[in-house]
Amino acid sequence: MKIGVLTGGGDCPGLNPVIRAITRKALQEGDQILGIRHGWKGLLEKDTIALDQRSVSGILHRGGTILGTSRTNPYKTEGGSEKVKKNYKELSLDALIAIGGEDTLGVATKLHKEGLKVVGVPKTIDNDLGATDFTFGFDTAVNIVMECIDRLHTTAESHDRVIVVEVMGRHAGWIACYAGIAGGGDYILIPEIPIDVEKVCDSIKSRHAIGKNFSIVVVAEGANFKEEDLITQEKKLDEFGHVRLGGIGDKLGKLIEKETGYETRVTVLGHIQRGGSPTAFDRVLGTRFGVKAYELVKSAKFGKMACLRGNELIAVPLEEATKKIKTLDLKLYDIAKIFFG
Repeated sequence: MKIGVLTGGGDCPGLNPVIRAITRKALQEGDQILGIRHGWKGLLEKDTIALDQRSVSGILHRGGTILGTSRTNPYKTEGGSEKVKKNYKELSLDALIAIGGEDTLGVATKLHKEGLKVVGVPKTIDNDLGATDFTFGFDTAVNIVMECIDRLHTTAESHDRVIVVEVMGRHAGWIACYAGIAGGGDYILIPEIPIDVEKVCDSIKSRHAIGKNFSIVVVAEGANFKEEDLITQEKKLDEFGHVRLGGIGDKLGKLIEKETGYETRVTVLGHIQRGGSPTAFDRVLGTRFGVKAYELVKSAKFGKMACLRGNELIAVPLEEATKKIKTLDLKLYDIAKIFFG
């Protein structure tokens, strides 16, 4: 068989282990792997590279994706989906493995319904994809944020400051909550629950009242105040209808300083959460996902996505995977709240 592989959407630690696993397993079985560069854009432009033993050697520990990525949506380009299907045939592909999040897999779902033989692999550091317990990249992001919070504790304590840490999480507070608990955040704010500034400030004041002269507030970029629009860097939409978030930390920091009188600083971690080498957990999970995706192709289970349930990898319909956002389990947030104030 000749199998195409693409990575779409935001880059993510663990993508290269997936690509490596698919390629190594396919080569062992005598199949060909064709890497499609820059996601769906590469299939629109027939921008490809043959993957072999040498091209995937030494990439297990590397972050990002050797294939490149983009937020291209072929359904937003005139005749785009037809061009993708035409190029799929001209490249003599027998199947396609799409590695991505909600948007990339949403396109894969539509193309499968239109006749392409597609298999999905879930990818997002936000861990908000339905059907799978965890996505690779999430563990790495949480560990990076935790380390940053550890470092911010010492500078906050030295200067008797409040430090607001803005982390990723458009729709769900998985990173904020996990990293906030692990890093000892003094207050955690998530998209699932509107921000109550008065409660945050009361908690910080109560800490000062018992002799704690610094506080760390962790806030997800998608968190917001009651009955307000999301805080964005710009109003421009990408091809999947998303705005670029950012700015909630700065707005929150000013409100905290105004209400409490305590000097407040803001740290926006941004893309540092996406970069660098994946953790052992994400390397293993990415490898398992890659092998499972190849097995789905070989058993002709198209229109399916590999996913993690407990410690077992199973296949679910792509449509189920992209049907709804997986928000934070609020039982975990209840545990986090024990340590507020």
